[in-house]
Parts: sequence; C-alpha cells; structure tokens
Amino acid sequence: MNALPEGLARTARGWDEAAEGYEAYYVPRFAPWVATAVAAVTGVPLPDGPVLVPCCGTFPELDALAAALPGRGLTGIDLSAGMVGLAHGRAAGRPGVTVEQGDASTLDPRWTGRCAAVVSVFGLQQLPEPDAAVASWAAALRPGGVLSVVFWPRHTEDEGPFALISSLVPGGGDDTWQDRLAPALAAADAVVERDEPLAHPMSHPDAATFFDAHTRDGPMRPLATARGEAFTARLRAEFVRRSPSGEVRHRPSARHLVARRTDRPA
Repeated sequence: MNALPEGLARTARGWDEAAEGYEAYYVPRFAPWVATAVAAVTGVPLPDGPVLVPCCGTFPELDALAAALPGRGLTGIDLSAGMVGLAHGRAAGRPGVTVEQGDASTLDPRWTGRCAAVVSVFGLQQLPEPDAAVASWAAALRPGGVLSVVFWPRHTEDEGPFALISSLVPGGGDDTWQDRLAPALAAADAVVERDEPLAHPMSHPDAATFFDAHTRDGPMRPLATARGEAFTARLRAEFVRRSPSGEVRHRPSARHLVARRTDRPA
C-alpha cells in the first residue's frame, strides 16, 4: 500500500488497535444490517463479474455472500491492516476470495466497469468525501450491476445510547454529503432503486459497557484518542449518570441505498 496522508494514516492506526474488539463487540450486533445489505444483491439478477466489498473491516459480509453467490470472485478492501488481518483469517481456505489493504474511498481503475455488485456496511460515513466514494463504487459496476450501501445517517434515534452520546459531544461535522449521494450516483449512471431507513434492535449489557466499546473499539475511538484520557473519563461519568441502569436496549436506524448501474450511453 502506498503511503497515506497523515489523516488517513491516523484513522488506519486507530482501527488497527480496535480491530479485535470491534470483531468481538460490534460484528454480532451489526449482523442484521449486514444481512439486509447482502440480501439486496443476492436476491436479484446480477451480471457476470466479481463482488467488491469496500470498507470491509473484518469482512462479516463474506459468509452470506459466499453461500448465496458460489463461484463468484469476492474481494474485500479496507484501510486498516488490523482489520485486514482478521479478514484474511475469515477468508482463509476459500477459493476466489481475496482481501486487500487500501483506501476504498477511491477505487483503483482496474475495478472500473468490472463488478457485478458492490456491498458496504457502515464504512461510507467514515470516509473523507462519502459522495465521491459512492460514485467511485458505482463506477466499478458493470451495466446491470447492483450497489448496496448501509451507513449511519445524521439522525439514528430519538433516544438511546447513540442519541445520548451525540448530545454530550455536539458538533459532528459537516453532514451535507448525505444530500449529495443520489446526485453522485446519477452522475455515475446508477439509478437509485431503494433509499430507506433500516432499523434493527440492539442491546448492551449496561451503559458503561456500551461507552467503553464505543470509545475503545468503535466509532468514537478517534475522538477519545484525540481528546485524551481525562476528557474520556469525564464523558464516561456523565454518560453513565444520564443512562438507565441495567441492560440497554435501543433500535437505531441506518440508511440503506440500493442502486443499479444502467447501460452507458453510446
């Protein structure tokens, strides 16, 4: 892999350190969203070609894709060497399955117009320019190929741990890219067939366990690392104080985009 800009390199290092914890804590909890994303490309006609999974993390999509699309080439791409290492373990012994370490925000030109499908779950919102990334992913499709992307939108729940932690750490940055996804797909000759909320139940043993996983092995790790231990400890105390005791149950809502690549104009 070529040298990364410092910002991406920091992101990669953070996920390297979080990889095992993410696999243990979040992969089982995110499984319903993964299943829905995969079903969108396995239950419909597809052209010939491989299936690409950008931002694959530890590659939890692999089992369902391999079972539903036997004989297809399957490739996962992720920025983090730690994630890729675990993905290699999941892919071991499977013919036609490869995992690559690389920046999935702009795909290598060798993928352009080659893929039957592109699937990505909870990676898009982490990228520097998500609308440009989704256009790059759509460009990888053959005509008739299908893109299925699940990501966390600007609002995931009215109450619950995601809502509480967002209220305690305001200023999540510019989220206007979400409004540019459909135009970006249209510019890449992809027609949106589905754009809808996708909610599933999730539970955590207690508020402290959720907070520790979220800041150690999840999406708030970069912030916790940047702000330091004292900030994280204060935030943890306030989060636990304002949370209900005992098991935490909630139903966060992601956004699911499904698009199909059209025939290119002559």
